Amino acid sequence: MTVVTNKKYTSQQADIETSSENYLKRFEGEAGRYFLDTQKKIVLALLNNYKGASVLDAGGGHAQIAVPLVENGYRVTIAASSPQCRKLPDLQLKQDEYNFSVCDLLDLPFEDGSFDIVLSFRLLTHEPNWSYQIAELCRVARFAVVVDYPDKRSFNTFYNLLFSLKKKIEVNTRPFMTFKRSQIAKQFAKNGFTTIVSKPEFFLPMVVHRIINNSGISSALEKMCKWLGLNFMFGSPVILMAIKSHE
Repeated sequence: MTVVTNKKYTSQQADIETSSENYLKRFEGEAGRYFLDTQKKIVLALLNNYKGASVLDAGGGHAQIAVPLVENGYRVTIAASSPQCRKLPDLQLKQDEYNFSVCDLLDLPFEDGSFDIVLSFRLLTHEPNWSYQIAELCRVARFAVVVDYPDKRSFNTFYNLLFSLKKKIEVNTRPFMTFKRSQIAKQFAKNGFTTIVSKPEFFLPMVVHRIINNSGISSALEKMCKWLGLNFMFGSPVILMAIKSHE
């Protein structure tokens, strides 16, 4: 993996992989569409009070967040570590519909509070300097930051076993870090973002949904798990919104 040297840290350019056509293939089929639809609904609901806001999508070359945001009237800038990360957004959006910045994601070239909302998906789990990454996202956010991460309090407890199964099915999957909710919330609080809203996406491991590959069945199973309270207590990945404190 290519690395880029930051003034404080050495950052792995994890977004190059998530911006690739190879990565896009992981979201083909019914299961993939179900994952993206669930993600989109949660993000749009979280941002409902910020309609038309300026948004920075850090590491967003996968276009999973940028496309629905642009379609719903948000002013989007994608920050990526390489020009090649622009390929997927350009396939789905017109070039004048969003801005694109090539930069070190641990040293964003924007002033403090430059964007109303800052998002970063598929990034923290692959960033060794994740705590500094959160600090940098918070620095450029005026109101809130939204990230996703794999939660330890889930089937990720069986990471080694499930990853082997995941690798057999997905082939191109990568190792990833998991986090405690308190661990993430504490880091946001250090940067002045003290109100936390957590939305776990699924109770069942995503690899199980890939095996099922039927959005109707997956949706029914997850609704039952949500009704039982399993999703909130043990769901993963978690989409977390941290709102800035204004004292």
